[in-house]
Amino acid sequence: MSRAGVLSFDIIALMMEGTDGSIKMKNFGEFWPFYVRVHSHPFNRKLHFTGTGLVIVCFLWGVATLNPLCFALMPLFGYGFAWIGHFTVEKNTPAAFQYPVWSLIADFKMFGLILTGKMDEEIKRIG
Repeated sequence: MSRAGVLSFDIIALMMEGTDGSIKMKNFGEFWPFYVRVHSHPFNRKLHFTGTGLVIVCFLWGVATLNPLCFALMPLFGYGFAWIGHFTVEKNTPAAFQYPVWSLIADFKMFGLILTGKMDEEIKRIG
């Protein structure tokens, strides 16, 4: 095997290994049930919904006005509300620390499910 092949294998192995040495989830389908379980408290979900809603408002307002402050506020609102929920309500570690991209996607999925009144069904389904 060429050195390039070894290097790419090493990078893939590092991407799959969690920070604690555990094997990371390989796809969003594996991640989603984990995400739902670490968002079990209704108030934490409300905080996430609020933060994600403000992110959407900031984005739309930023596009409409071309105001860079709107874009700068997006991570503050998104992470701020979520981290308050995790550290003070759920008392767990935000999924974004280990799975930042999937966590962002899941935040918007949960936002949509809450908006349509289907999140409680999803919680019951996943358990």
